[in-house]
Amino acid sequence: MQWLGVDVGGTFTDLVLYDLDSGSIRIEKVPSTPDNPSVGILAGIERMSLRLGNVAKLAHGTTVATNTILERRGAKTAVITTQGFRDVLEVGRGNRVVLYNIKATRPPPLVPRSRVYEAAERTLYDGSIRHAVDREEITAIAAKLAQLGIEAVAICFLHSYVNDSNEQATREIVANALPSAVVSISSEVLPEYREYERFACAMLNAYVAPRLGRYLESLRDGLARRGYARNVDIMTSNGGTWPIPRIVASPVNSVLSGPAAGVIGAVFVGQAAGYPNLITYDMGGTSTDTCLVKDGAFAMTTDGRIGPYPLRLQQIEINSIGAGAGSIAGFEAGRMISVGPRSAGAMPGPACYGRGGVEATVTDANVVLGRIGTERPLGGEIKLDAQAAYAAIERIGERVGIDAQRMAEGIVRLVVTKMTASIKEISIMRGHDPRDFALFAYGGAGPLHAALVADELGCPRVVVPPMPGNFSAFGLLVADVRHDYARTRVVSTAELPVEELRTILAELREEGRRRLAAEGFAPDATHFEAHLDMRYVGQAFELPVPVAERPQSMAEVDAAFLDVYRKRYSYAVQGPTEIVTFRLTAYGRVAKPALERTGAAGSLEAARSGERPVAFEGRFVPTPIYDRLALQIDTVTDGPAIIEEAGSSTIVPPGFRASVDDVGNLVLLRR
Repeated sequence: MQWLGVDVGGTFTDLVLYDLDSGSIRIEKVPSTPDNPSVGILAGIERMSLRLGNVAKLAHGTTVATNTILERRGAKTAVITTQGFRDVLEVGRGNRVVLYNIKATRPPPLVPRSRVYEAAERTLYDGSIRHAVDREEITAIAAKLAQLGIEAVAICFLHSYVNDSNEQATREIVANALPSAVVSISSEVLPEYREYERFACAMLNAYVAPRLGRYLESLRDGLARRGYARNVDIMTSNGGTWPIPRIVASPVNSVLSGPAAGVIGAVFVGQAAGYPNLITYDMGGTSTDTCLVKDGAFAMTTDGRIGPYPLRLQQIEINSIGAGAGSIAGFEAGRMISVGPRSAGAMPGPACYGRGGVEATVTDANVVLGRIGTERPLGGEIKLDAQAAYAAIERIGERVGIDAQRMAEGIVRLVVTKMTASIKEISIMRGHDPRDFALFAYGGAGPLHAALVADELGCPRVVVPPMPGNFSAFGLLVADVRHDYARTRVVSTAELPVEELRTILAELREEGRRRLAAEGFAPDATHFEAHLDMRYVGQAFELPVPVAERPQSMAEVDAAFLDVYRKRYSYAVQGPTEIVTFRLTAYGRVAKPALERTGAAGSLEAARSGERPVAFEGRFVPTPIYDRLALQIDTVTDGPAIIEEAGSSTIVPPGFRASVDDVGNLVLLRR
């Protein structure tokens, strides 16, 4: 039997096939099809000549929800909210969109004010109902929505995280009146306090649900026609996987689907290879995603955003910037050159793709510098055009009076600086020294720039895993099932008996146990972790604090908070603390692919596939090219060198040395 991981990116769709019997892995990369991503997926499956009847597991990372929000291509959505709170989504937090621009304006809301309706209901902060839902009023609102052709409805009532009976009653009425519409209630999407964030999540969930639902239905039908009759596991932002029916009900949880898979894979490979401290660096065609992993664990956050909108769901703390291989180099003001966030995408792509693109990109710059060869087609079908890349770089260079080589070097230097700044945000600005971490580089363009980024950061080691161009798809195959449960209740630790804390966590644990049991997980394949969102009394922000499921005392909880606070801010004082949200994570452990590798036969010279001039430090030097799959374990290669493989190339600059470890990672060290 086989497992298949499929990750859809902005430029390419990556597939990884793992054979359980032989332990072998096959990879494939095809251009993405943004209008209908399932077309690219099915094209990749056909190129692999894959019989889906032999596939026991199919995991998928999707960008449909993300792109729907960023491109504002979601469903025609309406919102029903508590009387007097019609403008919550429009006002938000009242902060500036751009900190130092007093003239900056907010983007128009995804749901215009004309489609936000008020209901004369009211739930108090303690969960008591002051005004129950007026069925006639809601029926009249639903009739208006039907006339408008509304496709999705978000129901967002005050304090519904404590008592959701009014939201449930409203959903029943609206669903009966609009049977074809998606209806989301905030108490299910995000059962936590802070109205703006909860309302925004519910609105986003409704906004993307119809499009994602249609896409997943199309994908499921296409797979079924090719013999796949099992479930498809969808990667979620928290690093776990959900079956399609649950994702369709709560699609906003898939917004960070692809980047999360890469981090999960990095932790898995890092543990196997003995690298517990990593900075993951995933550079694709459109963006770069970074995450800090310390002692084998990544940080979680509820303070995420998607475009201008808050995303307060549990998610891996990933820093994403618009800097990828397809990022376009252009002029900001006058002669000031910037790289990204605009991207050439999959169509037309960089100029060197020969598909009609004419603007200079990071990929074009690397072609001009000789760092990307033009002999091997990208994605199996895109033959790179060196002359087109040179012409695009030359045009932008002429505007500032420099030649194509210097312009290409400048573009690469700019994108490296941008990515380095992104990594500093999650390391130095959080009190972590990059010199204590290995830079774990993947994505199609990550290994191409990894040594340059590590050199600027001071990271002592670069680790490039096997199949880096398809690594997020591999991460899908090692992700466990994960469900997060939360209960908001603002209470001082001095006033909460430890027995009551244990009871709340036990109730959340039981919810998770029942769900995992329904999904077929035996007790010995489950795992639970408890966290509390805590703060000093009087603060307006919280920190996630890991605690035992059955803490011995509240003093133990306070001590855990102080420890977390001290690690984050380097200083903590004794003082009254409070719990804001009780959280429990339930894991269903899945089997993992083996990472054993046998060394390739032959010498270093046998792995050499050619030589070409490559630009380093302002001049072209003859540089040997090696086939990564032909390199033996413990092989040592001094730079300058380029190590090529399907989907990616690793640059070993002068002054660096590369070797292959016992699980197949390329490890780059400064000599």
